[in-house]
Amino acid sequence: MNLQDLIGMPNAASTVAQDVDELYLFILVLSVISFVGIIGFMLWYVVKYRQQSENDKTSPMHHNTQLEIWWSVIPSVLLVVIFIWGFRGWMDMQVPPDDSMEIRVTARQWSWQFDYPRDGIVSDKLVVPANKPIKLIMSASDVIHSFYVPEFRVKKDVLPGRYSVVWFEALEPGTYNVFCTEYCGKDHSRMITRVEVLSDDDYQQWIDSGGGLGDLPMHELGAIFFQRYGCNQCHSIDGAANTGPTFQGLWGRDEQFTDGSSAPVDENYIRESILYPGNKVVKGYQNKMPSFKGKIKDKQLDAIIEYIKSIEQ
Repeated sequence: MNLQDLIGMPNAASTVAQDVDELYLFILVLSVISFVGIIGFMLWYVVKYRQQSENDKTSPMHHNTQLEIWWSVIPSVLLVVIFIWGFRGWMDMQVPPDDSMEIRVTARQWSWQFDYPRDGIVSDKLVVPANKPIKLIMSASDVIHSFYVPEFRVKKDVLPGRYSVVWFEALEPGTYNVFCTEYCGKDHSRMITRVEVLSDDDYQQWIDSGGGLGDLPMHELGAIFFQRYGCNQCHSIDGAANTGPTFQGLWGRDEQFTDGSSAPVDENYIRESILYPGNKVVKGYQNKMPSFKGKIKDKQLDAIIEYIKSIEQ
């Protein structure tokens, strides 16, 4: 039985996870020993010094200096040990190695987006090589979110209007869940993606394929970017009501806006709606969509337009 099974934790899959688990186990064992010891002494004193007759009197002893010193010094030493151990681990988790690979993370209601600036790739899942330190530079486009991978023992709030940084180094190839652990709205529980840890060769193949895209037709690429940029979180393709208008039957119709105007749904309208969503707000909906200006490339935008064209009535 390994340490994680013993304490009921997920597998330790990063370089910092084992140290976190050992500190957790130390505090757990210390707490159990303290609890059993204190309750045991209480019960022993209750039995030993219970009043057995009317003539029983309490002890004349008021205090024991030596005992008071020990029960002050021992907990203080243990607290210092826990603080130093925890602080060293915390510092290790806060300072990424100089050779870390940087990935940009954008959290939004209710999806994750991972950008690889060096390779020009955008993905809705986090793909990384094993045994390589990974530095995530994270921000939110709407409300507070939180990035959490249980097996890596890393968790960090993702805030709008500022960057937060977290790093990890996965020990071996595998697939792990990513959760948002800060309540962020009605679909908070759906804000789940995964980390895929690959060998060096498999990771390079993934990069060479453009993030697993290959040479797909434009409308199929658009369907992928529709998922990766989180469009599917607010826009359905089957007519179902959601936070934003459905894309079913969208192409070519006249859209009515909250200011009383209207416009046909064509390439220019979709482009404007993605880059400047507040310019034309569809009647019956609120202006909740974030701007993707500077976050989406022209080719990706063109692919999404082709996908919207392909959606049947």
